[in-house]
Formats: sequence, C-alpha cells, structure tokens
Amino acid sequence: MLPVGKETSNENREPSSGTTGEASVVEEEQVTVIRGGQDGSLFLTIAALAVCFGAVHFLFVLLLVTFFFLPLSKAFGVLGFLSIFAVIPVNDKSTLGRCLSRFICKLACGYFPVTLHVEDIRAFDQNQAYVFGYEPHSIFPVGLVALAHHAGFMPLPKIKVLATSVVFYIPFLRHIWTWLGATPATKKNCIFLLAGGYSCVVVPGGVEEVCHMEHGLETAFLKTRRGFVRIAMEMGLPLVPVYCFGQSYVYKWWKPTGNFYRHLSRTIKFAPIVFWGFLGSPLPYRHPMHLVVGRPIELKKIPQPTNEEVAEVHTRFIEAMQDLFETHKARVGHPDLHLRIL
Repeated sequence: MLPVGKETSNENREPSSGTTGEASVVEEEQVTVIRGGQDGSLFLTIAALAVCFGAVHFLFVLLLVTFFFLPLSKAFGVLGFLSIFAVIPVNDKSTLGRCLSRFICKLACGYFPVTLHVEDIRAFDQNQAYVFGYEPHSIFPVGLVALAHHAGFMPLPKIKVLATSVVFYIPFLRHIWTWLGATPATKKNCIFLLAGGYSCVVVPGGVEEVCHMEHGLETAFLKTRRGFVRIAMEMGLPLVPVYCFGQSYVYKWWKPTGNFYRHLSRTIKFAPIVFWGFLGSPLPYRHPMHLVVGRPIELKKIPQPTNEEVAEVHTRFIEAMQDLFETHKARVGHPDLHLRIL
C-alpha cells in the first residue's frame, strides 16, 4: 500500500527531505512519482549497503585468507562453516530479517537516491498478481530495492523478486536476498508464487545480458526470453514492463569477452566479472536511479498457448519496453541514451 503521509499534486514539487523514512508522492503529467527512502547517517548508510552488496567481496577476501594464510585444520573449519551456511534453510519470515530488509531498503533508496515513476498507478489492483519484466540487469539489478515489499512504494501487498538460483547457495548473500524478498528463478517457483497471489519481478536478460554488456550502451537481452511471457499467458496475469535508468552507473566493471566466457557463464549460471564502487570498495557510486513502471499489459488466460501466440505477446512486451524507454529517458535526465535490444 502507498505510505502514509503521501503528497499528491499536478505540479512538480521538491521532494521531501526523507528524514522520516516516508515516501513523497507527486503526480507529474499523469505519471505518479514516488520519492522515498531515508537519508540516514553516513555510518548507517555504509553499513546497510555493505550488508546488501558487499557479501561477494567479503567472501572473496575470506577465501583468499583461508587458502593462503590459515593452517590446514583452520582452513577446513572455515570451509565447513561456510558450507553449513550455504545449505541451512533460511526463514524468510524472520523478525530479524524483516527489520534488516526494511533498514536496507530505506537507506539504499535514500542513498542513490531511487525514484519510482508509475505511468498509471490506478491500474494496479492490490488483489491482483502481476508479472513484472525488469531491465536492465547490469552488474546487480540494484533498483529492485524500490520494488521490494518492504520499500512499500508499489500498492501491492505481496511481491517477490526472482533471482538466479546460484545466489541461494552463496553464504550470507542468500540470507540477505531472501529477507529482501528474492527467491530462486525457476518456472515451478514462479507459478507457485503467482498462484498464491504474489506478484513476481523477473529480470529476463539474466546472466546472458551481463555477458553482452558494453560501456556507454544500455543492453536488454529479450528477443529469445519468452518463458515469463508464456507463464503470464497460461495464468491470465498482466505483464508489466519496468526500466531502471541510471543503474548502469553505480558500479565500474571489467569482464572478459569471447565465446568461452559466455559458455562458462551459462554453465555456472553466473557471470564472473570484476566490479568496484567508491574507492575500489563494494560501496556503489552515488548516482540517481529512476525506476519507471509501465502500464500493465492485460492478457487473456490461455492454458496452453501456441508458440505463435506467445511470440505475438512477447513482441508486444518488447515494443512496450522500447516505448517506455524512449518516452521517459529525457524526463529523467538521459536524453542521449540508447537501448540495444538483443
């Protein structure tokens, strides 16, 4: 549901300071703009971002120390400890986890900051489940914090983000992402959640999109990604295009090129890539992000759609994504940005 204390107007207004953690809601030319998050202390903000985005770097350093500096007995102890944390069940309803996820969402949204733009917020029914197609993937789809359930930006009570399954075998990171509302991106899992009334956010490009990233160019790997469209058609649920402007600039990165790199990434379901933020740390650069949510594409329920029917709806989704990008890129400060859809 929309946060208490909202501000609605037909004129552009300055956003609230955000010091209370509330969201500021403004209507600008039929687009609802939600500016939220909490502008907390520097220490708390760094702590929140380190917990959310620093787990990969922490594990890398920990493994280096384990293999090169610890005696064999202690090294086995550390590896055993990490193995346990990689497989023990995570309680997604943990009180501690919920408090931590709210803490991360508020401070992360205020740090960049993240602004949510919804073309037609009245078109969303809190009793309806939706399939959101989110682009781009970038290093991390950082802008998803604005769609997380605990951010409270969207008027939907239940939202889950589908992420690559390998994340949920990485110690500590799997805990954080689960508490933030992420879940493994499998067909079975997606159908189960949608049937239970959860809206699902899918990042269709995934690992393949990371492999095709180029500096200075927005890339969306969509043309062969039809699984999420088929599921939406089979269940008769609306498809919603979402694009995050500015996300590509929060980290600098380097990656190999060539077929071997792409084949390796597909095999391990993870794209090995070197990335860094402020002063070479996991702390992302402070760059404004604008998350634009398009109008829902209503679909008729077809239990067994043909390939041709899926292709037709898939084309409509790609066109909606392209139109969303072109319509809003100038108003959010990226007039010269180009989108390449592969």
